[in-house]
Amino acid sequence: MALIEATNIVKDYAGHRALDNLNINVEEGTIYGLLGPNGAGKTTFIRILNQITMPDSGEILFDGHKLCAQDIANIGYLPEERGLYKKMAVGEQAIFLAQLKGMSKADAKAKLKVWFEKFGIADWWHRKVEELSKGMQQKVQFITTVLHQPRLLIFDEPFSGFDPINANLLKNEILELRNNGATVIFSTHNMASVEEICNNITLINKSKAVLSGSVWDVKQQYKENMFSIKFTGDANNLLTDNKIEVLENGQTRDYQTAVIRSKEITSANELIRHVLEKVDIVGFEEKLPTMNDIFIKTVTKQ
Repeated sequence: MALIEATNIVKDYAGHRALDNLNINVEEGTIYGLLGPNGAGKTTFIRILNQITMPDSGEILFDGHKLCAQDIANIGYLPEERGLYKKMAVGEQAIFLAQLKGMSKADAKAKLKVWFEKFGIADWWHRKVEELSKGMQQKVQFITTVLHQPRLLIFDEPFSGFDPINANLLKNEILELRNNGATVIFSTHNMASVEEICNNITLINKSKAVLSGSVWDVKQQYKENMFSIKFTGDANNLLTDNKIEVLENGQTRDYQTAVIRSKEITSANELIRHVLEKVDIVGFEEKLPTMNDIFIKTVTKQ
């Protein structure tokens, strides 16, 4: 079931069309990647979801009904441009933001203590925000975004500024939130993160959705019948084969390697049988394009 159904969303700003008949369906309990180059329209769509601005035409349904102001209580939004009150104590500010989402002070404080311990920032409860590093401030904002357990979480570049260890910590928390029933919209330029955690994606370019689907289906759509093999035997048997093209070849201590593209054979099993007539296969793996390759290819083509 779709938690978010956006149909034919149009938004214009002073003669510039920011969104042009955008259609996006976000299934409940999934992580949805919202991708695109700068200025494509991603932030405009996120602002519409948060009712910061309204579409000029089109409709958004939230859990089957038209999105309304009351639904904002069920949305947690972590914007790319972070914003905390720098002179305010960290714990005091976190409680204040939780109360804005309808939590009681006692409930907020109890849950915040758990999150602060988990993120290793418990000692900073009474310190001013301006004393925290950028990464620590981002941890505080992440916690305040998820604390009230909203059904929909929107993260805009959540890993920006994090070192690999803390980025991995945040990634695992996002996956845990999804596993516990939250629906996540994840906007990022980090395509490796998309491959790791997203179920489905939409790529927006020049205000239009130019690519949508599951990460697996999108990669299958862009694959080029390329395979990486490890083998023993005479490499010339592959180099002279008119049914395959050898794109790369090399040698390790124990075996030879090659990247091949099939010219005529479409089935991986059939290709394995064919290659086994030429050499002895030690390892065989299909080389699917990365989401980064697909992003560049699609946007450049546009």
